Amino acid sequence: MECFGGNSPYPVLKVSQYPLPKRLVRELSAHCDKLLIAEEGQPFVEDIVRGISDTTDILGRMDGTLPRTGELTPDAVREALGLSVTLPATIASDDADVVVPRPPALCRGCGHRDVYAALNEVLREYENARVFGDIGCYTLGFLPPYRAIHSCVDMGASITMAKGAADAGQWPAVAVIGDSTFTHSGMTGLLDAINENADITVIISDNLTTGMTGGQDSAGINKYEAICRGLGISDEHLHVVVPLPKNMPEITATIRNEINYHGTSVIIPRRECMQTLQRHLKEKKK
Repeated sequence: MECFGGNSPYPVLKVSQYPLPKRLVRELSAHCDKLLIAEEGQPFVEDIVRGISDTTDILGRMDGTLPRTGELTPDAVREALGLSVTLPATIASDDADVVVPRPPALCRGCGHRDVYAALNEVLREYENARVFGDIGCYTLGFLPPYRAIHSCVDMGASITMAKGAADAGQWPAVAVIGDSTFTHSGMTGLLDAINENADITVIISDNLTTGMTGGQDSAGINKYEAICRGLGISDEHLHVVVPLPKNMPEITATIRNEINYHGTSVIIPRRECMQTLQRHLKEKKK
């Protein structure tokens, strides 16, 4: 934690641990007429500070000083602080892009890229296809250049939402879920779909790791085919493919065939995450 430090013209308290340091918050509020709470996600800290601070003017997401939804951007925080922008002489005064945008993207060589490329190629053949996504690094498939998924709600929701949409008449309905998310909260949804033979295609994009939280092994690593068979998927509609550009004809044909099969099917594209692959190669060299 840093209190009243750095080069900021304002007193600053940086919180990097919980529980919230209430004594430091009260000390800060004693020196200020206003407090601006800048935090990502939900206004959790802001809500607590409103209850413990003697400062009555608390600014942040809850009062609209900062956007209530979405990520914080440098421009949003600058505006909340009432700061003007001093542009370098090399930048035109009417240039609004003070900070160059750096949207997140899937890593180069990532197997998820090939999955989305194949999926987009096939779904262009259908008038009203819908792809239900899930939570993980593969959620970046929502962004350009792929724009391959239409929803992301919570862990495991991809399969249940696809089933619900199919039950309501949506076709094709495709669910994309990661290997770790599948073992976390996707298996029950797949069991329900299999029990009713829902007309959905489930893609379990297996990168052989838990990429979002450090690269540890997934709970079901090397067991996904067995899990799906145990839940009731037949071998005829359970496929494992290797997402590489050279395998695109096989992958697109598999996706197309299973979409046209009016029942529950599972496709498992499997290729190791580029981050953990590089780490494993370095370990082998040592």
